[in-house]
Amino acid sequence: MQQVIEKLLILQDRDRRIAKVDAELSSMGPQRAALQSRMADATAGLEVAKTKVKQLESERKRLELEAEAAKQRIDKYSTQQLQTKKNDEYRALTNEIDNCRKQIAGLEDQQIEFMEKIEAAQKEVAVAAQAAKEAQEVVQKQITALEEREKSLKALQAELKADYSSLTNAVDENARGRYERLRKTKGGVCIVGVAHSVCGGCHMRLPQQIILSTQAAQELVSCPNCARILYYSRDMDLVAAD
Repeated sequence: MQQVIEKLLILQDRDRRIAKVDAELSSMGPQRAALQSRMADATAGLEVAKTKVKQLESERKRLELEAEAAKQRIDKYSTQQLQTKKNDEYRALTNEIDNCRKQIAGLEDQQIEFMEKIEAAQKEVAVAAQAAKEAQEVVQKQITALEEREKSLKALQAELKADYSSLTNAVDENARGRYERLRKTKGGVCIVGVAHSVCGGCHMRLPQQIILSTQAAQELVSCPNCARILYYSRDMDLVAAD
């Protein structure tokens, strides 16, 4: 029976390792998504900076067109002045020309302001582009490392499952069935030691007869409280803790 227990302990170890690998593999998807999100955020920041430049340039162009339209009105009013013979019409056209010149001056001042804003925004684009490039390089390295780790884990997973299948076939059918039932309800802790005369699973104090039966290893002994399979090894101190 000691050999059966040893095989079950190895089986339990494989179970735990498989569960650990499965859990890490399950985390790969969210990790990859988080990395891709970081890359997308960096790219989005660059696009925002570029859009800002386009908007500023569009506004500067609008001001330029307004100034050009005002200059054309000046040309028109100047032509009309040459054609009119009435003083009041001439003065009115002069006022319109003066207003256009004031408007042009104001529009040109605004254009200068927008050119300064565009220059600053273009610097922001350069900074954002560098940040996006660096983020992409860093994230790509992390994604590559993640993919390599995933590949390694999948290979280990396949190896462990093949080993598990082989180990399962080598275990006594009744013992294996008992272990499988416990695995469904107790997770990865089905076989536990009896150090200090307590169950290594539920930590309840064990009756002396249970301890003696576990030491004898003539049959599979279960904890009367949690039903886990108990085992004893020589390195265990059976003296009950205070």
